[in-house]
Amino acid sequence: MRILQICNKAPYPPNDGSSIAIYNMGVGFITNGIELHVLSINTKKHFKSDNEVPADYKTKAHYRSVYENTDTNAFGAILNLFSSQSYFVSRFYFKNFEKALIAKLKANTFDIVQLDGLFMATYIPIIKKYSKAKIVLRSHNIEYLIWERHLKSEGSAFKKWYLTLQTKRLKNFELKVLNDLDAIVTITDFDKSVFEKIGFKKPIYTCITGIDIKNYKHKTSDIKKPKTIFHFASMDWMPNQEAVEWFLNNCWRGILKEVPDAKFVIAGRNMPQHILKVNEPNILVVEKVIDSKKFYNEHEIMLVPLASGSGLRIKIIEGMAYGKAIVSTSVGAEGINYTNGKNIIIADLPKDFIKGVVDLLKDDDKRFEIEKGAQSFAETEFDNTKVVAGLVNFYKEKLNG
Repeated sequence: MRILQICNKAPYPPNDGSSIAIYNMGVGFITNGIELHVLSINTKKHFKSDNEVPADYKTKAHYRSVYENTDTNAFGAILNLFSSQSYFVSRFYFKNFEKALIAKLKANTFDIVQLDGLFMATYIPIIKKYSKAKIVLRSHNIEYLIWERHLKSEGSAFKKWYLTLQTKRLKNFELKVLNDLDAIVTITDFDKSVFEKIGFKKPIYTCITGIDIKNYKHKTSDIKKPKTIFHFASMDWMPNQEAVEWFLNNCWRGILKEVPDAKFVIAGRNMPQHILKVNEPNILVVEKVIDSKKFYNEHEIMLVPLASGSGLRIKIIEGMAYGKAIVSTSVGAEGINYTNGKNIIIADLPKDFIKGVVDLLKDDDKRFEIEKGAQSFAETEFDNTKVVAGLVNFYKEKLNG
């Protein structure tokens, strides 16, 4: 089987949720004997040098990236008002990428073209023109759902008006695209149920993001910093900013009252200025984590206080694999078949979130139990080769007949 994977972000190094999902699935395809071709937009915002890509992956994935600037700007946002397109989508369409895609489709016969993320669906007409391959959407999120959830908490009247318009256009695009797909691969069963409810009748398969478990089991000599809680995520994603703000406004002071020597570490790329300027007791903001394994091992309790977003939080999968005790909202842990109180703590209300964190800070035995349960769960559920093997079987059975 020959698969073309087209992506809206360069996958290597895999240092955020979407690039981890793209890269790990590609490695899984290769491991499972698929002839893989990867064509990626290499964005200005998340630029990654092709020189960093491992030679083995570059060769086996027939890897190529095309540099483009997908940044939003005021002029583009205003100009978009005079069109019927979603600004979320239109900024991912480029002639140079289209040319690279046409060349790839002309030079190879593919069984499946996998669109990694909704925004790559803007190239479906080109794919249909130059290929007879089955077209599959690898849905990382229900994109319009992220913005519908966000709009509930948007305070600015103008931003709410503009984002309501763009969310409506995005939803229309997302629903229209369904007619052009042969299958959808969701990242959670929740997302699968959403697609089924809105009328998608063709095959759907849930494929969680897998990881190479052995990379997370190596022992380190890092000394844990006691009484530390942390939030580690890409901070240019709006739901992650909202999560930190919610925690600071509703939970942090309550935790500090119960555990005065607790420390909160906020870490992640592209940290917004208003969070960099946070001046609260016992808070450390780290904009660049050099060694994520060292970071995970040094800190005790991981927080995922998301209120919006869709899809899967890869950082939870990594946190579990590292054996971290995690306190998350139910939205944050969406898509993971967790057992609350055994391998993660789930809390949606501020008082419950505070209690979940405080209990772990005060009770080492309980924290050790959650840590052990998390790592055992990760070893069972997230092995990348097995995860992608299930998807390959789905493709062979449902789409390769």
